[in-house]
Amino acid sequence: PPLPTALPAPLPASANPAATPTPTASAAAPVAPKRILVLGGDGFCGWPTALHLASVGHEVTVVDNLSRRAIDLELGCDSLTPIASMQRRMAAWNGAMPNKKIGFEMMDVALEYDRLLQMIKDEKPDTVIHFAEQRAAPYSMKGGKQKRYTVDNNVSGTHNLLAAIVESELDVHVVHLGTMGVYGYGTSGGEIPEGYLDVVLPGGREANILHPANPGSVYHLTKCLDQLLFQFYAKNDSLRITDLHQGIVWGTNTPETSLDPLLLNRFDYDSDYGTVLNRFLMQAAMGYPLTVYGTGGQTRAFIHIRDTARCIALAVANPPEAGARVEIFNQVAETHRVRDLAGKIAGLTGAKVNNVANPRNEAAENELDVANRKFQGLGWAPTLLDEGLLDEVVEVAQKYKERCDESMIMPSSFWNKKIKADCASDAK
Repeated sequence: PPLPTALPAPLPASANPAATPTPTASAAAPVAPKRILVLGGDGFCGWPTALHLASVGHEVTVVDNLSRRAIDLELGCDSLTPIASMQRRMAAWNGAMPNKKIGFEMMDVALEYDRLLQMIKDEKPDTVIHFAEQRAAPYSMKGGKQKRYTVDNNVSGTHNLLAAIVESELDVHVVHLGTMGVYGYGTSGGEIPEGYLDVVLPGGREANILHPANPGSVYHLTKCLDQLLFQFYAKNDSLRITDLHQGIVWGTNTPETSLDPLLLNRFDYDSDYGTVLNRFLMQAAMGYPLTVYGTGGQTRAFIHIRDTARCIALAVANPPEAGARVEIFNQVAETHRVRDLAGKIAGLTGAKVNNVANPRNEAAENELDVANRKFQGLGWAPTLLDEGLLDEVVEVAQKYKERCDESMIMPSSFWNKKIKADCASDAK
């Protein structure tokens, strides 16, 4: 299969102010410790990020309602890696890092506005990192219950955070983990810019506007609604907001989560929560054919979990000025076509590839060209698939493969009734 294609190297800064961030600190300069709340810090991206931020000297408190663990019970599927309780996780980290301890507060930010507001007033955080959203597109399409929960949880949580910061009258920088899916996955016909698009309006008027939204699931829809909330509060209340449009995450552990088995990160392999590369690697470890949806012609952007943490640390260190518009970064390292990715994993592991009916309502084939010059301009060197970390993920999958429930591999969430019927017919 073709080798991974890295995104373009950093280009000269554009004259357009939307093309470059407005940093207050460089990636290379020492960063003053900040007080940070990590909402959703028990999750796949939140946990390693919280540890990384603490490891570089920030004062971190995790806020989470442990809803991802509850969804495990709902689906009847555990993480492939054994996940310690939050209490044991905290004890393991704080015992190993007594000078970099992390706090924990159990709270539902979508439902407990008064508690969230009081915590912000009491803690006076410099930064709030917002991961506290239901993150799986397939789960958000599973049924009416899951669709409603995704909207209620994600949109209410985001709005509660913004309203609470305004009511607190504190200067707090919000860093939100968004998704590349807000742009949609049709062939764009050109490079997708970082959040804002140059357009010519009727009458020849030039403007730089928020990129049009094109959500492909209820989950992606909530991220598009988040964008509008951010635009309003930045404009109306001068909130400082950074929105990170992240690609699909692969990998499992980071240097911090590898310090102790009790700190292990999640490894989701099921069809609802497992990201495509991690699912492929687990399937290969099980001797199960790689499940490629449709033709596998979907092109997606990817990023390693350790780069998620590093990029968020850069965003924390480089907030926009009060009164500036929302700062948007495309948090991606490289792009791959899914069938090429499957071919690469098959070549590495000897696994077979099985094309199955696509449970999603999406283009069968698409190109994807994504700008990511802002983070690279701050000194980020992306981790690419060919840098040996695939071996680490393969080892994790092999080590814990006995924990896999094969009944969870095939799709169980479908975008609409017709697609569900087509998938059922294909399975026969």
